[in-house]
Amino acid sequence: MVAISIIILIVCGLLALVVLAQNPKGGGLAAGFTGAQQIGGVQRTADFLEKGTWTLAGALMVLCLVSAGLQSDGSSAIDEMDTPAVEAAPAEEAAPPANEEAPPAGDASNAGGTTTP
Repeated sequence: MVAISIIILIVCGLLALVVLAQNPKGGGLAAGFTGAQQIGGVQRTADFLEKGTWTLAGALMVLCLVSAGLQSDGSSAIDEMDTPAVEAAPAEEAAPPANEEAPPAGDASNAGGTTTP
């Protein structure tokens, strides 16, 4: 898992360098090669940078999907980060419904605990 993360960081760095080397108007590194008689020429450099950009972007996408697939490998083990920090308190006893009246504390007629209608 760590190896894939390192590869992802390397691909990200290379992708950033390739994108920054390009000029939005088609110049970039190719602007230095103005002579058409040179091997490769301007067009070849621009094509190489564009293909490199698409290749690195595709590799980054695949590596991210592989990394996500390896993280959720289907095991049901609970990760330490998934456990709650504070355990929930046990539920308290339910209070009597609001429509029932509780007998007054000093009422002796209800000493047996039964209610009279």
